[in-house]
Amino acid sequence: MAETTPLLLALVFGSVGIGYLVYGRRPGKRAWFYTGLALLVLPYLTTATLPLLSLGVILLFVPRFIR
Repeated sequence: MAETTPLLLALVFGSVGIGYLVYGRRPGKRAWFYTGLALLVLPYLTTATLPLLSLGVILLFVPRFIR
């Protein structure tokens, strides 16, 4: 059962990453674009559950603090 957690997290962060990427294509929204790109690449770089979860949550809030 523990093997499915990183897969589910990758699905969630990838889905949100696609949304950020599409929203970031608008002029003046480059932080959203690059954060979406990072969310899409993140599951390929780490497969451990805790780093994937912590980095994913941090990346979810990055565009809200960068203007």
